[in-house]
Amino acid sequence: MDGESQILKSSSGHGKRGGWITFPFTIATTAGLNIAAAGWMNNLTVYLIEEFGMNSIDAAQVSNIMNGSVNFVPVVAAILADSFFGCFSVVWTSCLISLLGIVLLALTSTIDTLRPQQLCTNGSGICMSPTKLQFAFLYGGIALASIGLGGMRTNIATIGANQFRDSKYQNMFFNWFFFTMYIGTVIGATVIVYIEDNVSWKFGYFVCVAANFVGLVVFLCGSRFYHYAKLEGSPFTSLAHVIVATIRKRKLPILDENNWYYGPHANVDQTMSIAPSRSFGFLNRAALKCEGDVKQDNSIAKPWRLCTVSEVEDFKSLMRTLPLCSSSIFLSTPIAVLISLSVLQALAMDRHLGPHFQIPAGSIPVIVLVTTSIFLTIFDRFLFPTWEKLIGHNVTPFKRIGVGHVLTFIGLGVAALVESKRLNEVRDRDGFRISVLWLVPHLVLIGIGEAFHFPGQVSLYYQEFPTSLKSVSTALTWLAIAISFYVSTALIDLVRKTTSWLPNDINQGRIDKFYWVFAVVGVVNFGYYLLCVWFYKRKVGNKVVDHGASNAFNK
Repeated sequence: MDGESQILKSSSGHGKRGGWITFPFTIATTAGLNIAAAGWMNNLTVYLIEEFGMNSIDAAQVSNIMNGSVNFVPVVAAILADSFFGCFSVVWTSCLISLLGIVLLALTSTIDTLRPQQLCTNGSGICMSPTKLQFAFLYGGIALASIGLGGMRTNIATIGANQFRDSKYQNMFFNWFFFTMYIGTVIGATVIVYIEDNVSWKFGYFVCVAANFVGLVVFLCGSRFYHYAKLEGSPFTSLAHVIVATIRKRKLPILDENNWYYGPHANVDQTMSIAPSRSFGFLNRAALKCEGDVKQDNSIAKPWRLCTVSEVEDFKSLMRTLPLCSSSIFLSTPIAVLISLSVLQALAMDRHLGPHFQIPAGSIPVIVLVTTSIFLTIFDRFLFPTWEKLIGHNVTPFKRIGVGHVLTFIGLGVAALVESKRLNEVRDRDGFRISVLWLVPHLVLIGIGEAFHFPGQVSLYYQEFPTSLKSVSTALTWLAIAISFYVSTALIDLVRKTTSWLPNDINQGRIDKFYWVFAVVGVVNFGYYLLCVWFYKRKVGNKVVDHGASNAFNK
């Protein structure tokens, strides 16, 4: 019995493993891990400033690096799961690593010797610096918790979807998965952050430990019900074959005759033409048959000298998509900067709602998440169906990403205007603090933009990537976000060294100018994105065709 036939039919209830019986286990794990993660991640900048006496910009930089790691690890974890260990092993191991990391963070908030004393001598403003042991526990906890969360993030979605054979039920699972992920993040970023700010850091962090522990236990309890997909090996091996074979045959001429090229894989429709496309023609050499490359039974004798046309075309699909991927990096970079600095802005603003309630600064970025969740629902249920009825075709991923670009740089412009007003009020009215609600408009714009471009990117990569790289294509968006956080960290360091815009006291700086620079970069990046779309060659069936901008946005 093959692997797929072992999957329980989601609508019938027959079989031994898989199906809806696994749903409570995967969803509860998703909820527990995201509640725990949001509880410590969203308030990390504040924790570093208040409990470790860290410079505010340095604390924001640590948060950026942490966010970059959380979004980079899913790519590595997806490769490990698909090629070596399977999703189940990677998920439970990641949950355990995350738990250990949060325990270390909880210990820094509990044991006095694991964090510096916050008392400054004689009001001089000079506080004790953390010791090497204190830094080891702090950064060790952050690193382990980040790696664990990243390893779980995409693989729990994969193992959940693998329990169903019908794509209808897979899509239903994904809808519930993302809904649970967003709700869990909102709960952690509001309830737990409020506990940390108003009760104690210790209590808040141990709530995170409990949520993570429950998620791990629930996931393991479902092990007897899961369907375990068969490992297919690493898709990157075939990509490496193409690169090596192309280099080794770089001196051979590129031929037009089909019979000189080695055909598709055995599991591919044999009626497909074996002629490689002309785009990136130099790669076609990898599929050229030479003496000794093919055995008598027509199988490949030297995989590092000969590849199938299918493998070459898969590599080309990846190459064609990379320019679009690069534009998404500079789309996410200003968002990463804005989210990091908005926490610092909130600390310098009036966060009171009425006489008794104060909004935690670490909860401010939740505005983006809540907005994205709301507008994803509006788009799915109202906007896009209406668009399809009026225009006659769906909203393409190209259009969604393009609108996301525009809303993002507009949001950055609004953010710059708000920060300029805040600074004017502080300086003209002797330290007056404007309401933190001034941050809401541009964060809402960023959230709406994310509702457009984030699903658009996932959909585009999933459609355009070869079959062998489908699982990695969904992780590619996380990789772009990870790179954007690293780039934002480098840019903040560069600005700190070359300008006076980002001092420790942001009231003495010019964050507004920083936002204006990113708004201009966003406009330039949008132009670059349009060029990428204009020259993009898209795979249609077995052919690669050119699309001008107008056609690409409608296909």
